[in-house]
Amino acid sequence: MNSDTQLDFAVDFAGRVVNWQQQHGRHDLPWQKNRDRYRVWVSEIMLQQTQVGTVIPYFERFMARFPRVADLAAASSDEVLAHWAGLGYYARARNLHKAAKQVVQEWAAEMPAEQEALLALPGIGRSTAAAILSLTDGVCLPILDGNVKRVFARHAAIAEWTGALKTQKQLWALAEARMPADDARAYNQGLMDLGSQVCRRSKPLCEQCPVAGDCKARELGLTAQLPSPKPKKVLPQKSAAFLLLLNSDQELLLQRRPSAGIWGGLWCLPQYDDKAELKNALRHQYQNLAEPQPLAPLQHVFSHYKLSLEPYQLSLGRNSKMLTIAEQNERWVPFAALADYGLPAPILKLLNREFAALDLA
Repeated sequence: MNSDTQLDFAVDFAGRVVNWQQQHGRHDLPWQKNRDRYRVWVSEIMLQQTQVGTVIPYFERFMARFPRVADLAAASSDEVLAHWAGLGYYARARNLHKAAKQVVQEWAAEMPAEQEALLALPGIGRSTAAAILSLTDGVCLPILDGNVKRVFARHAAIAEWTGALKTQKQLWALAEARMPADDARAYNQGLMDLGSQVCRRSKPLCEQCPVAGDCKARELGLTAQLPSPKPKKVLPQKSAAFLLLLNSDQELLLQRRPSAGIWGGLWCLPQYDDKAELKNALRHQYQNLAEPQPLAPLQHVFSHYKLSLEPYQLSLGRNSKMLTIAEQNERWVPFAALADYGLPAPILKLLNREFAALDLA
């Protein structure tokens, strides 16, 4: 394909995507109703690793509490994480909070309109920066999120896993070559809508696709096989003991997790390697010799391993020595206030299972 042919193809491809988006794409998502860089930024971060249907109620609640970047910057980390709890991948929330503070300090609480400035903010990569600027200001920058990777991989019949470095470079080259000189907002939104609504991971609706006519995967009968899945890896199994410790006022003991690692910065039940370590903590840290009651385990799957949560419950009677919480990262929390804390989803699931009346979800 010579350069003129390549240009004609790119213009035709983009035109078909834009026309389809205008007729069949999504136009009423919450972050589309008032397009500013802050709202689109929050939506793009939430949409990483998370489907639109799941994100919408979280986005609306987040925006109701933090309508401006200055509101987010001024909030405590506890409140930010509490409004994120359940979305998972909590580093996204921590980076969002850090970036908001940086925007307030360096940009007078106005999200910058330059790609380089956005890339300097924590948690914003090339595709996210491009999405923010193209969807708000119409800047012609290519995007490459998971849905767009799938569209390009199928259309060009790229066989390798899209997460491989070599494949990423190939996909970015395609994204750059097919980026139109105008209509950036409709084009990029159209690519994302195509991947979400039509070029789905399973059972793609090829008959509804505007670029199906020259899709290589369809031509070769490979739409079910492409893009290639991530090479399978057996996830290691781990286990940990968790303590549900209740005082006589029916308050639950929570600990704040370290900022690094899983559930970083969230409030959680005290966690131990096993029952022996948990009992040792009861004896030495909390000066309590009572035997904790084992509860049914709960399985949770992370991206890199499986975790068996092995909970133990202990209620302190009125005659028991009350625990004095001296640690800054420990506190007694009444049941009525648990929903205000950023609790990890499996911990919420565990608490709802054991105390069904709480309705913490």
